Amino acid sequence: MNGKMRLIITMLIFGSIGVFVKKIDHLTSSEIAFLRGVIGSLFLLIASFLFKHKPSLKALKQNALLLLLSGAAIGLNWIFLFESYRYTTVSNATISYYFAPIFVMILAPWILKEKLTSIKVGCIVTAMIGLFLVVYTGAGGTSGSQNHAVGILYGLLAAALYASVILMNKFIKNLSGFELTLVQLMAGAVVLFPYILWHGDLNFSSLDSTSLIFILILGIVHTGLAYFLYFTSLQELKGQTIAVLSYIDPISAFIIAAIFLNESMTWVQMLGGVLILGSTFVSERLEVKLAKNSQTPTTSP
Repeated sequence: MNGKMRLIITMLIFGSIGVFVKKIDHLTSSEIAFLRGVIGSLFLLIASFLFKHKPSLKALKQNALLLLLSGAAIGLNWIFLFESYRYTTVSNATISYYFAPIFVMILAPWILKEKLTSIKVGCIVTAMIGLFLVVYTGAGGTSGSQNHAVGILYGLLAAALYASVILMNKFIKNLSGFELTLVQLMAGAVVLFPYILWHGDLNFSSLDSTSLIFILILGIVHTGLAYFLYFTSLQELKGQTIAVLSYIDPISAFIIAAIFLNESMTWVQMLGGVLILGSTFVSERLEVKLAKNSQTPTTSP
């Protein structure tokens, strides 16, 4: 299987996450995030042993604080994203989550000392207009167990946390993307463990067989296998190709949610989504020009 096909499969896997999370009953978002981190870490740990891919202990010590903080941010990012899926549609949650590159663009001049060009300002303004269109038509009220305004807010919080991970990764040195993800997933699981104990969420007695199967799929396929395929594909593909193919993720999320969850979007929401995704696409093209290789997927869940 060539690198392009592996990346396409990865994006399709990421695009189906929302449907699987919505099907997991009797578990809180923090429990799902914790189990995903544990199962995904074990999968990647086994893969690292099989392929003799061992992180440098010296590099781990040098980046210990950032690895712990970024791992915690990934864990909390998953919690907010899963909460977003619970409160609103997969489409709204996905569009909100794809605001992460916009947050990076806004913060980069202060944190990374990057110049805020007119093109970047245009991307930010366009994305804001797109978000307004999504929120204005998709968050006007509640339907059943859904409260779209709350769900979109959770999606934006998840995006902000993932943006912080992207920025922190800029300062982590001497670790490959695969090594970085493995350590961050493990750190995320370690940080989430006392968090769910503190909230009294660690109770799997009511977990039924269907939810158990879905959580295993989420940990093994959507985390371990997906990240493994992603990082092995990066070695064969150009940054521009990666940026373009990454948009299979949100598009497939919309289609899968429409088929399996009967979700729909208004034309105004679709226009808002196009503006947001178009803005992030342009921002990622700019990023590709600055650095051909990226350590982590910039918008994947």
